[in-house]
Amino acid sequence: GRKGDEFAYSHVVARAFDTDHHQLRISSARLHDALQGAVAAMSEPMVSHDAVAFYLLSEEVSRHVKVVQSGQGADEVFAGYHWYPPLAGVDGDDAGATLDAYAGAFFDRAHGGVCDLLAPEWRLDHDASRALVAEHLSRPGAGTAVDRALRLDTQVMLVDDPVKRVDNMTMAWGLEARVPFLDHELVELAAACPPELKLASGGKGVLKEAARRIIPAEVIDRPKGYFPVPALSHLQGAELDLVADALHDPAAKERGLFAAGAVEALLRAPNDALTPLGGNTCWQLGLLELWLQAQGVR
Repeated sequence: GRKGDEFAYSHVVARAFDTDHHQLRISSARLHDALQGAVAAMSEPMVSHDAVAFYLLSEEVSRHVKVVQSGQGADEVFAGYHWYPPLAGVDGDDAGATLDAYAGAFFDRAHGGVCDLLAPEWRLDHDASRALVAEHLSRPGAGTAVDRALRLDTQVMLVDDPVKRVDNMTMAWGLEARVPFLDHELVELAAACPPELKLASGGKGVLKEAARRIIPAEVIDRPKGYFPVPALSHLQGAELDLVADALHDPAAKERGLFAAGAVEALLRAPNDALTPLGGNTCWQLGLLELWLQAQGVR
């Protein structure tokens, strides 16, 4: 299974800078106990597994400091994600090709797949997500397909997902997270860099080269990772029970969001239905219901 720690790399950084290093190991029981608090702290449903990890990290950090710096934005500003390289060979003036390449690399579920999960009365007769992305990518002012995708991600995805997620989880504990990679002058400078400089070295090339004078190479050149929470990517035990209880709750049945049989099929095999980007569909549906119930939405 996936490892849930990055201590090997944090040790390297701690040694290089002689920092006062702290490790936080989270037991399964503590993770489970924190889920309800993390969900309640969300300003909207957030299916990313790392939300609860940031929640627990913020709880610990808030005992010692009240302001921290976060790396949010570096991937969106300097092209660090895996869906940018496929756009490098696409003609930026070809809106259809740009949309197809972006959707093929980044979209986590087809419109038909969403409809299969929803009750008929909640289904749209058109692909609203694709239409939103198509409109944004077609706007003037970005010269290449990569630049169009970066503009979309910095203006839409970044502010509505990772930045909001970290802000929600830190503020739940009275902790302020600042984002130096989103300093407007740095973002403007990065936007002016040719895409090939940003895509170099597996992404964030220009940032990596600037950092080599300071950051150890084994950290810069490591395989890209995220903030893994294995218990939510592979549901079992208490976490699966929590999801099942939420989806079977009378409020969920009264709401009737999901297609008949879809929930039971997922609960019978909760780890078989993975999205193209590796998300657990059962967790995603459960999280939506957990959030709605936490907010008292009927």
